[in-house]
Amino acid sequence: MDILKPVRLKKGDVIGVVAPASRVTAEEKVHKGVEYLEKLGYRVELGKHVFDLHGYCAGRDEDRAADFNAMVLNPSIKAIFTIRGGYGTPRILHLIDYRALRRNPKVIVGYSDISALQLAIFKKAGLVTFSGPMIGVEMWNDMDPLTEEHFWRLITSSKKIGVLQVDSSTPLDVVKRGYTQGTLVPTNLSLMLSLLGTQYFPVLKKSILVVEDVDEEPHRIDRMFAQLFHANVLRELAGLIFGTFVACEADDDEPHFTLEQVLREYAQYIKGPVLARFPYGHIPRKVTLPIGLRATINTSKRRVVIDESAVL
Repeated sequence: MDILKPVRLKKGDVIGVVAPASRVTAEEKVHKGVEYLEKLGYRVELGKHVFDLHGYCAGRDEDRAADFNAMVLNPSIKAIFTIRGGYGTPRILHLIDYRALRRNPKVIVGYSDISALQLAIFKKAGLVTFSGPMIGVEMWNDMDPLTEEHFWRLITSSKKIGVLQVDSSTPLDVVKRGYTQGTLVPTNLSLMLSLLGTQYFPVLKKSILVVEDVDEEPHRIDRMFAQLFHANVLRELAGLIFGTFVACEADDDEPHFTLEQVLREYAQYIKGPVLARFPYGHIPRKVTLPIGLRATINTSKRRVVIDESAVL
């Protein structure tokens, strides 16, 4: 399937806001996030069901999917931003109109639980989406300047992205040396594993996989990588990048592997280079990563380069 890129976002464009995952816990965050976008010169349209509640989800599955599909089908909507992650996105993947999305490609942004939807979109529609800041997480309250600058540059400029700038105070860690090129696939590790064996799991052969997670103990991370190993996913990768794993330490005094030990042990199964400490994940200062673009890892220069633009 050919890879599709959305048209770049311009001032005055309409941004649709949806809640595909967990319920909104504070409406104030949504309103402040909308205010932030409007101050930048964009117009905003909220999904009809963003403030709904159904268990721990932001409304019934059918309604959350309907909000997303409505934004896809509305020609005036040029981008779809999500409010938050949490849980619930995997429940609606079978309800998404992927054919309509391929006919109407647009900028789609989110991370964490939203990763499930983004991977499904990549598999079913071939559309480049953006693993980046969300309305009710980063945008509502003083987004980190580096995070903010990098995000808006990616979705508003049709220039080649080039070298992904990393905070000089935390240089990348070279786990396995080498040089490689491949399709960049950034995602939350847990959400990716939830799709393994389904029609929504993307083809990762010759890809550069970038993974992060939060609140997972080392033995759980170990189990997830073991599953990827036994499914022959790790062997097919061109390269691997470990993002930031937040609060992923053991919570008891029993003997255990550290997170670093787990990651380094599975890195040995990657044919290409492996980097660690990449600023991506559940952290305030991070890079936004597009899913589906050509990228290069050069460990001798400790560089990750995206070799094309993310938008048209």
